[in-house]
Amino acid sequence: MSIGEHPRVFISYAHDSAGHQDLVRQFATFLQAQLGVEVFFDQWVDGHRLDWSLWASQHLTKADFVLAIASPAYKRRAEGDEVPDVGRGSQFEAAMIRDNLTRDLPRGTRRILPVVLPGRSVDEIPSFLNAHSTTRYEIAEFTLEGTASLLAAFTGVPRFAPPRIGEWVGARQASRPAPGARLLTTVLQPVASTSDIRFAGAEIDGMHRGTSIVYRPQLFANDPRGVVEFNLGRRYRRFESVAGVLDDADEADQVGYFQVFLDNVPQGQFEARLGKPAWIQCDVVNVLRMKLVAWRPGMTLHPLAAGAAMAVGRSNQLPSLGWGDPTLVE
Repeated sequence: MSIGEHPRVFISYAHDSAGHQDLVRQFATFLQAQLGVEVFFDQWVDGHRLDWSLWASQHLTKADFVLAIASPAYKRRAEGDEVPDVGRGSQFEAAMIRDNLTRDLPRGTRRILPVVLPGRSVDEIPSFLNAHSTTRYEIAEFTLEGTASLLAAFTGVPRFAPPRIGEWVGARQASRPAPGARLLTTVLQPVASTSDIRFAGAEIDGMHRGTSIVYRPQLFANDPRGVVEFNLGRRYRRFESVAGVLDDADEADQVGYFQVFLDNVPQGQFEARLGKPAWIQCDVVNVLRMKLVAWRPGMTLHPLAAGAAMAVGRSNQLPSLGWGDPTLVE
């Protein structure tokens, strides 16, 4: 069914009583006249002699949705508890519905909709339609509000749109400084660093991180990796930082990698993308030297190669990476 097309609906029900038939006809009329649904309904086509089983088979097959109307007789006939010569039409339709479900259960579940009209009961839905473990459509009244859940099934559009995902509260918790926490660059001076490393504020994942270690070469990378090293003096317990691609990176699709070395022993390697930083924590108890390393694969290292790439409009794959608010906890 394409957007804008009238859904085609087949109504399968039992002729329990004249009152029930009238109720089903009112429902069918509301669907077609008020909701704009094309309804295949037996009471509207009895003006001439028909092969009813053929008519039911053709329309049940081509309908976008089949509405199985709950009633005592329908449940009895659908479950095979009726004598063979009573309600042959609803017995035949129910057999086709069972076959549809058996052939393709996911599609059949979306397409076969059990409906409970006013005055009827959920317990009158045939058991194979799983009324208590799958969606059922209880119609309180023949109004737009009363049929809202059924309309949602026809359109595939939920009645209530989900809200935008807000900031995860755990991120706020993680960003709170732990007792004894100190920003790394305010308590220690680096003992070594590569020439493209800068100490400045950085925007990472929509947050300004005022004291950061930024690795952002301008024309070409002087070194294959951005490295900065600190002497911890065995004085700290933990290192923490949000490491990621800078929000104002020239190339937003880049992937950055970060790694911590503790006394030259490599720790886990972390990958980051724009809007998806890595939260890095390391136990640094009894660690003397800590080295922070960042890189982007494929960087252009030689100035001549960088100039040649720029001349033909090719990217030098320069990184825009940052260790946001690196922190030491005593």
